[in-house]
Amino acid sequence: MKKYIFTLLISLLILPCFAQKDVQAKKILDQTSAAFAKAGGIKATFSIKAGKGQSKGTLQLKENKFVLATNDAITWFDGKTQWSYLKHSEEVNISSPTADELQSMNPYILLNIYKKGFNYKYDGNVGNNYKITLTPENKKQSFSKIVILISRSNYQPQHIILEQQNNKSEITLTSYQTKQSYPNSLFQFNKKNYPNAEVIDLR
Repeated sequence: MKKYIFTLLISLLILPCFAQKDVQAKKILDQTSAAFAKAGGIKATFSIKAGKGQSKGTLQLKENKFVLATNDAITWFDGKTQWSYLKHSEEVNISSPTADELQSMNPYILLNIYKKGFNYKYDGNVGNNYKITLTPENKKQSFSKIVILISRSNYQPQHIILEQQNNKSEITLTSYQTKQSYPNSLFQFNKKNYPNAEVIDLR
């Protein structure tokens, strides 16, 4: 379940009910996608509420690379290789994610998820935000609906609700900084910083 939550946290930049694709919704999603593309390096902090559990995290993005840090784990992705460090066990799993796995973790892919395989609808405004609802065309998808609140002033995602069977997760963006300068090395696991970590190569 958590990987789909991250999908969205990440989807802090994502976009996207029913049988028709709403023209107004597409316009808003396109502008959100364009705003993200122009933002350069991004740093976002967020909170997640899933069931009775709550957690917080930080997400750093650059093109299709990201670092995602939560209470339990840190994940690095440099565009090809992914490292997932589990804090409680001090294990690092190295993998080359498949397209499906990236869809559940990679914010760059999620950003454009609405362009293929989703229906979307503009559901009016909630305060100073647009409300967009997305539903997958393939009913076998792991989630049944995504609701996103997008700022009307700068097209930044503010709040995301992910519904999956009987579960619901909510992600709230608490800060969002653009034009950050990140070296490519930031998006790779550095063994020197975790000398006691057990590295498990799953590639």
